[in-house]
Amino acid sequence: MFLTVTEEDGRASLALSGDWNLARIGELDAALSAARLPAAPLTLDGSQLQTLDTSAALTLLLRVAAAGASIGGCVNLKPAHMRIIETVEAQAGVRPAVAPRAWGIVAGIGYAAVAFARLALAHLDFAGRAAAGVAQLVRHPGRWRWKETIAQLQHVCIEAIPVVALVSALIGTVLAYLFGLQAEKYGASIFVVDAVAIGSARELAPLLVAVIVAGRSGAAFTAQLGTMRLTEEIDALSTLGLSPLQVLVLPRVLALVASLPLLVFVGDVAAMTGAMLASGPLLGISPAVFIERLHSQLALRHVFIGLAKGAVFGATIALIGTRAGMTVGRDARSIGIATTSTVVRCIVAVIVLDAFFAVWLQQVRL
Repeated sequence: MFLTVTEEDGRASLALSGDWNLARIGELDAALSAARLPAAPLTLDGSQLQTLDTSAALTLLLRVAAAGASIGGCVNLKPAHMRIIETVEAQAGVRPAVAPRAWGIVAGIGYAAVAFARLALAHLDFAGRAAAGVAQLVRHPGRWRWKETIAQLQHVCIEAIPVVALVSALIGTVLAYLFGLQAEKYGASIFVVDAVAIGSARELAPLLVAVIVAGRSGAAFTAQLGTMRLTEEIDALSTLGLSPLQVLVLPRVLALVASLPLLVFVGDVAAMTGAMLASGPLLGISPAVFIERLHSQLALRHVFIGLAKGAVFGATIALIGTRAGMTVGRDARSIGIATTSTVVRCIVAVIVLDAFFAVWLQQVRL
């Protein structure tokens, strides 16, 4: 006997016994076909179950689903057997359909809050492990993956310069035009230089560059690592005794932290160049006057604040992108969902951080 079905007080139980493996799959299938499984949730009892493999678990779940029943719970089941059943349920898609639960407004808000808290804790845990990995690299520099870091620098920094410069220059031109239309009414056209310079160095360039990098590099990190997880390359690294965190995550994080300040500086220069080129024909401000005003009004602290923001934004984007790639599901659909989620989360996180910096820097009067 491989199984016993019992019903008592309206509750059904399915007790498994013996060896449930591929060698006996024919006998197991026959026993399940002959058993009268009630069309109700079954409690799975594994107290007499000796062995269980994925083929037997799949046969069990398919037969239970075909009978209109479902597994409502498990008792006396070994953790290894439970993991096999859960894995087969997830991969084979034989989990019984569950009627959607009607959430109230308060319950929905609470559920969303708990989900957000878990996500924040997961990101915090991943950031902590990345920081510990950086500390290990400082203690043992020989473990640093220089070639991978340089390759990532080329991808996230050098190759991103043209698009960052183009977009920043166009935005600088638009800002000079819009500010100029209003300032010209009061004969204060020269103050357009102040607005564009300080706004670009302090807020515009870091935020704009971070959004571009989030859509470009953050999504690429998730797609790359997700594909490696799907093809089991990350598992192969672990099998070889290598740390996926040090081999795959840290080079990308460090490359993005180093690249964002450089890209922010490129954005600053491009935005001011675009504003200078637009100020001449629109406002009658010559390049010499523009540069002189720029030197007198743009304090270095504004530039340094923008560069520091860039480093923080870069770390945030890299951690979100790499974590999403390292935890993606093992199917192509999950990679697409994770890539989209990465872009959204990165942009939201950057905007929230920028708002925090704006308030905090105002408090410390910087």
